[in-house]
Amino acid sequence: MQQQENAVDVGSLIDAGTWTGYQRWLVLLVAMTIVFDGIDNQLLGIVIPTVMAEWDVPRSAFAPVVSFGYGGMMVGGLVAGFVGDRIGRRAALLGSMAVFGVLTVVAAFVHSTESLTVLRFLAGIGLGGAMPNAAALAAEYVPARVRPIAVTATIVCVPLGGTLAGLLGIQVLPAIGWRALFIIGGIVPLVAAVALRFLLPESPQFLVRRRDRWHELIAVMRRMGHTLAPGTTFVDPAVGRAVSQASFGTLFSAAFRRDTLALWGSFFSCLLAVYLGFSWLTTLLSGAGFDPATANTGITAFNLGGVVGALLGGVVITRLGSRLAMLTMTGVAIGGATGLAMMEISPAASLFTIMAMLTLTGSMINGVQTTMYALAAHVYPTAIRARGVGTAVAFGRIGAFMTGFIGSWAADMGGTQAFFGVVAAMMVVTFVSLALVSRHVPATNRVGE
Repeated sequence: MQQQENAVDVGSLIDAGTWTGYQRWLVLLVAMTIVFDGIDNQLLGIVIPTVMAEWDVPRSAFAPVVSFGYGGMMVGGLVAGFVGDRIGRRAALLGSMAVFGVLTVVAAFVHSTESLTVLRFLAGIGLGGAMPNAAALAAEYVPARVRPIAVTATIVCVPLGGTLAGLLGIQVLPAIGWRALFIIGGIVPLVAAVALRFLLPESPQFLVRRRDRWHELIAVMRRMGHTLAPGTTFVDPAVGRAVSQASFGTLFSAAFRRDTLALWGSFFSCLLAVYLGFSWLTTLLSGAGFDPATANTGITAFNLGGVVGALLGGVVITRLGSRLAMLTMTGVAIGGATGLAMMEISPAASLFTIMAMLTLTGSMINGVQTTMYALAAHVYPTAIRARGVGTAVAFGRIGAFMTGFIGSWAADMGGTQAFFGVVAAMMVVTFVSLALVSRHVPATNRVGE
């Protein structure tokens, strides 16, 4: 009993400590994994026009390729969340990287949309599995007061990776072709996963529940700047509570039901909106008469705006709380998408205005989407964090799955007006869903009260 009284509560110790250089380094490493995720995620959307011409197939032939890729991400998010809570966030994250790296390389050698569909579904399992575990790792490395910005800085690397993919598409695609682009996109994360096996430690809050791994926990805590005496023991405050043995049903218990449903609604609608841009914007602009370089510049602007918007959103959430920050960003996104639906998008129109509107709208939609991970990580406690985030993202992937067919239909039937009209409508649903979340991240001056 005396030993239990003297045991260290790792979560409280991290929350009370400073945000050290080592913790920043760990967040940077986790963020790097999501850069690779973002690159591989958007390679397909960038190469579709090139592959359409090479294989002489219509745009509609890629609807199942896009949709089943996101279907795989839905499965990956759900499965990897459970795996992360059981065997560790690091193992699940690095395993996900290996899966999407290998299958992206294999996809470089296909010659039909049917084969590409199967491989994108399997690669999607890895792509979808990376993000919830990366969010959980980033959240559990740092004090609670900086958790929103740490998680946001990690997930913002999805549009950052998309930005890099767009730049590669502009410069590299004409020179080496789409197959070489896929090979590079697959090999790099595989090499990184091997290196991170030795550089990235497991989550301290996960290790505390594994007595046989306390030696790893002690080493990590010391590197974070905490002095621990030899023979230190640890306590997990969740042990003995119902949540420590949580099942899937716990997400729908009285304590979490409202927030779970609201998060699912917001992830569904916002992911549908953001992946419409990721998957179809390049093709949409090409169909509107723009040359390939300009079309790739459009997706780059959409993603680059998202990087800025997400980082700004993370800072504002830390200061003002997530309710005000996220609802404001969602409102601006609705206005931006509505403006794009109403304006002329063609080579005859002002290219500067088009790119500025894509940048603004992309910044807000991506900003909301990336900060949702910080919100979900705040809603759920450690014992069900990866599971809660993973299932919310998995449900959101249903929206992403639908973009394969909705994007193709909107582009073919209504052009840019219908396309951006759907985006605006989905952001309205996002606004309502976020307004219903009860456990929003509090403002800094209320943290710890």
